[in-house]
Amino acid sequence: MSDTQTLIENRPPSVATLFLERVAATPDAEAYRYPVPPASGEGPDDWKSLSWGETAERVFAIAAGLIELGVQPEQRVALSSSTRVEWILADLGILCAGAATTTVYPQTNADESAFIVSDSESRVLFAENAEQLAKAQEKRAELPELTHVVVIDAEGVETGDWVLTLAELEARGAARLEKEPDLIKEKVGAITKDQLATLIYTSGTTGRPKGVRLPHDNWAYMAKAIAATGLISAEDVQYLWLPLAHVFGKVLTSGQIEVGHVTAVDGRVDKIIENLPVVQPTYMAAVPRIFEKVYNGVAAKARAGGGAKYKIFQWASEVAREYAKASQDNFRRTGTASAPFGLSAKHKVADALVFAKIREAFGGRLRAAVSGSAALAPEIGYFFAGVGIHILEGYGLTESSAASFVNPGEAYRTGTVGKPLPGTEVRIADDGEILLRGPGIMEGYHGLPEKTAEVLESDGWFHTGDIGELSPDGYLRITDRKKDLIKTSGGKYIAPAEVEGQFKAVCPYVSNILVHGADRNFCTALIALDEVAILGWAEENGLGGKAYADVVAAPETVALVEGYVKQLNEGLQRWQTIKKFRLLPRDLDVEHGEITPSLKLKRPVVEREYKHLIDEMYAGTREA
Repeated sequence: MSDTQTLIENRPPSVATLFLERVAATPDAEAYRYPVPPASGEGPDDWKSLSWGETAERVFAIAAGLIELGVQPEQRVALSSSTRVEWILADLGILCAGAATTTVYPQTNADESAFIVSDSESRVLFAENAEQLAKAQEKRAELPELTHVVVIDAEGVETGDWVLTLAELEARGAARLEKEPDLIKEKVGAITKDQLATLIYTSGTTGRPKGVRLPHDNWAYMAKAIAATGLISAEDVQYLWLPLAHVFGKVLTSGQIEVGHVTAVDGRVDKIIENLPVVQPTYMAAVPRIFEKVYNGVAAKARAGGGAKYKIFQWASEVAREYAKASQDNFRRTGTASAPFGLSAKHKVADALVFAKIREAFGGRLRAAVSGSAALAPEIGYFFAGVGIHILEGYGLTESSAASFVNPGEAYRTGTVGKPLPGTEVRIADDGEILLRGPGIMEGYHGLPEKTAEVLESDGWFHTGDIGELSPDGYLRITDRKKDLIKTSGGKYIAPAEVEGQFKAVCPYVSNILVHGADRNFCTALIALDEVAILGWAEENGLGGKAYADVVAAPETVALVEGYVKQLNEGLQRWQTIKKFRLLPRDLDVEHGEITPSLKLKRPVVEREYKHLIDEMYAGTREA
């Protein structure tokens, strides 16, 4: 048995155990950094740190506070907050109390939040602020199981029997620990690997969300398997901004505890560009939309600098892609990432003119970025690879505790999601569906045995609903969601995500695109443009000062996008080409329910919302 297998198979029963081991091993090492905005509201944030020992003090106080409130092992405690250090402290406190965390996105409306808290039978709710508390108060009559709400930011909040602040909970816990100093160690020692640790509700595109039951063993396995990939080390600094209510954000906390590196936590997406040079991360995880936005932003800046600057950027972009492809091909053949002499010389010039500035914008120390949750357009992946920002695509689902596949460091291949994590098995079904088995797979859907049986076989194989291909040496390429494959009326199958990804690589102004064509005789597209990028273009093209909706409706803008659609079509099979498109009057967003909080497109919602535009594109055509 290899060292890696031994490490994984001899894993402890829970991440709570791993946390205690981490604190004992490196109590004085830095664990977390978090921003404190200035009291005046003006100027940069002040970043504070917590050592592992200081983290443990707060985590144990939260855990003891929950026990003091009557929370029993495996009982659920809901957590409705944006990504911040207190989210992690609360989650670890819940786990160390032997209870289970129910995650709730702070953007979730009062109705759905109440459904999740009720369906999970959560006894306590951590609410980020007055806004999150108000949702619970509005629905209190529907939440008989909910005995207390703990508010993290207490500004403007009235406390009482039902509501207490995080500071009050920690004070109660600290008092309990004075009487019973070994309480938490005993609680953690009693946790078994099959005990429920986390309930994450998947945001369904139709109907109510389903609660995915993830026992303690899932996270202990994830921690050991991520460490075994060698992708992270104790010297790393991670920048964590992803929603922690989402499985992708949550899994990043497990790997960190096992390895013991620093994590800088700040979920404010509008602060990413400002934070990167301050945090100077060595690695971070993101969703494709972030890389697309950076790419579009860099292209827009170059265009604003005048014709010569934009030509240099376009030339450098081509060099980046060529260089990345050549380097990856060479690594595959020889084990060395190198490019031919002439291309390397061009790359050196492009690096001095363009690439070095992009790396600096990421903080100057970024060794790798992990991308997941949706497919990254390969052309964007190759661009960043050539720039020196190595994007390692990974793959997993809520039902598989997030990380089932990840690209292996230097041997990464753009356009694939890499190889399975140690201990995870994969096979491709006859219809192309990806099946997974291993210690990361969920126990099932909460209270829904029939739904569980639909996707989880008795021998442990989980049906992902995704279509993919495995290379002879084990790299997986996702081609589409099984249910998202389009079959035209002519009988041709089309993977819309593939076409959408190619368009994002061609058009620097796109924010979101949905390709439609099921049971139709040709494909159409609904396109939403990136507000910052398109308003910048409008300024230079006689449309300055106009509102976004007016710019999008202008014939000049339609003509601009039409040029990119033609460019896209040149690289597609005839039946994949976009014959007509419509520009949307606003971008798609989480608030309207068109994209999930992890920025995935909800196709049925968008198609319902813009049915009139789709019907308009097919009006007057004879459907076969």
